[in-house]
Amino acid sequence: MINFLTDFPEMTIATDNVEESFILKPHRWDIAFIRRFMLFFGALSSIFDYTTFGVLWFILGAGEAQFQTGWFLESVLSAIFVVFAVRTRMHFNQSQPSRLLLIATTLVALVVLAFPYTPLAAVFGFTPLPAYVLGLIVLIVLAYFFSAEMLKRWFYSQLRNQI
Repeated sequence: MINFLTDFPEMTIATDNVEESFILKPHRWDIAFIRRFMLFFGALSSIFDYTTFGVLWFILGAGEAQFQTGWFLESVLSAIFVVFAVRTRMHFNQSQPSRLLLIATTLVALVVLAFPYTPLAAVFGFTPLPAYVLGLIVLIVLAYFFSAEMLKRWFYSQLRNQI
């Protein structure tokens, strides 16, 4: 279910707006760039995975259902929102995403946030979360998003220095 929910908004990336400066001339795939990008942003993703595990397990002492629910929420929300940081080299609010990407992301976020409070939640072993747990998950997602934005700026500044 996590894969379906995170992949759904990403299917609309084909409709996304591309920076004018990027489409002025053709580009070749740069495997070394893609490898560096994956290593840096994959490591950042892992840091926030461990942060989520640590908060749920060690700080909150979450039981199985609460842990699964918290992990589900953080996984999907962070995956769908971090796309807005990494989809462009510009600051996230200087590049307008496509309307379809915004709609799909909003719909998935609303479904994910509401899901633990529906009768279907029990089928997946989820449980409603107290407001403070939900708040901590939102803080983790926001921290991940802004960390990705800062890492992106650093990453591309290093790339400029190497060219």
